[in-house]
Amino acid sequence: MIEVELKVRADHAQVRRALQRLGAQPLGVEWDEDLYFNAPHRDFRQSDEALRIRVRGRGGILTYKGPKLDPGSKTREELEVEVRDWQRLRDILLKLGFGEVAWVRKRRERFRVDPFVVALDLVEGLGEFVEVEAESDGPFEDLLTRAKELLRSLGLPQETIRRSYLELLLEREQPENI
Repeated sequence: MIEVELKVRADHAQVRRALQRLGAQPLGVEWDEDLYFNAPHRDFRQSDEALRIRVRGRGGILTYKGPKLDPGSKTREELEVEVRDWQRLRDILLKLGFGEVAWVRKRRERFRVDPFVVALDLVEGLGEFVEVEAESDGPFEDLLTRAKELLRSLGLPQETIRRSYLELLLEREQPENI
C-alpha cells in the first residue's frame, strides 16, 4: 500500500474553520506515542526508511515505511501489523540488534474529506502541523494532485515538509548530525 502524505506547519484554529466550511467529518482525537528504531544492518537515515512501534494501550502497531517516492511529498510504501504486546515486540527488536532512536508523541485530531484524512497534529517539542493523507494500491500521482488541491482549498501553504517528525526532532536536538 502507498501512503500519499503532505505535511505543512499551520495554525489549527484557522484549519478547523476551513474544514468546517468544507463540511469535513470529525473522526476524533487520539494520542500517539511512537518509538522509532534503527536497523543493525543499515542506517535508516541513509536509506530513507523508518521502523516504529505505535503504542496503543498494551498493544500497538508495527509500521515499516519505505523510501519516499516523490520529490515534493512524503508519499511512500507503508506496511503495518497489529501486535498484542508492544513491549515484547520492542524486546525482540532489541535482541535482534535494532536500536531505539527516539520517541515521538503527538495529539492528533482527525477529519475526513473524502478520500483524504486531514490530521491536525500537535507534536511534543515541535508544535502544530497539518497532514493530508490517503492510501493508494496503484499509481498515486492523481491522488497527490488532489491532495495539493485540498491544501489550497484549506488555505494552507503549497510548500510541504518532507521530513518526518522524527527527523525534525532529531534535527532540533542534534543539528550537526542531520
